[in-house]
Amino acid sequence: MNKYPVNDVYYTIQGEGVLTGTPAIFLRLHGCPVGCPFCDTKETWEMTAQDEVDSIDAAHSAPEAYSWQGTEEIVSYLNQRWLNAGWVVITGGEPALYDLKELVSALQADGKKVAIETSGTANGHVDAGFDWVTVSPKINMPGKLAILPEAMATANEIKHVIGRQRDIDALDNLLENCPPQANTTICLQPISQSEKATALAIDVAKERNWRLSIQVHKYIAIP
Repeated sequence: MNKYPVNDVYYTIQGEGVLTGTPAIFLRLHGCPVGCPFCDTKETWEMTAQDEVDSIDAAHSAPEAYSWQGTEEIVSYLNQRWLNAGWVVITGGEPALYDLKELVSALQADGKKVAIETSGTANGHVDAGFDWVTVSPKINMPGKLAILPEAMATANEIKHVIGRQRDIDALDNLLENCPPQANTTICLQPISQSEKATALAIDVAKERNWRLSIQVHKYIAIP
C-alpha cells in the first residue's frame, strides 16, 4: 500500500477553472520543487523531519506539517467526515511527484470522482485514471523544471496564470511544443486579482475563444 504525505484536507467549493462552484474535498500533498514566486502555499515546499507528524489532524493544525498516510487511512478519514462529497481534488505542493494510481482507484471505488491540479512538471498522475486533470503549467520557474509532454497530454483543462503578455507568449510556445488533447479547455487566470492581468485575460479569452478563470473563493472569502 502506497503512502502519501498529507499536508491538509478540507471540504469547500472549487473556486477556479472549469469546475468552479463544485463542492469538493481538497487533499493537499506536501512537497514541491517548482518554486513559483507567486505560490500561496509555500509552506508545502520543503519536507523536513521536524515538520513530520503522526496524524492527518495534526498536519491540518499546522501549515508546514505533513503526515505520511496510506490509501486506506486517507479514504477512511474522508468518509468519517464528508461521506456525501462527490469530488476529491488532489493538490499540493506538487501531487504528481507521487504515484497516485492506487489512491485514485480507491477513492473511485468509494464513489468519488477524482481530480488533480498539477504544474505539469511531474508524471505521477499519468495513467492513474483521474476523472479530471488540471494542468497549470509553471513555465520558467526558479526550480528550472521542464513541462513534461506526457503531463500536458493528460490535461482536460490547462489553467494558466498570467500577469503580462509574455505569459501569453510562453503559453503559446508551450502549446506548440507540447500540444494537449484537441478538446482540452484553456483557462487564463489573472495573477493576484490584478486589474491589468484581468483585462489582458479577458481580451485574449475573447480573441481565442478560451475561458477566463477567476479565483472566486478569494472574492467571497471561502477556504
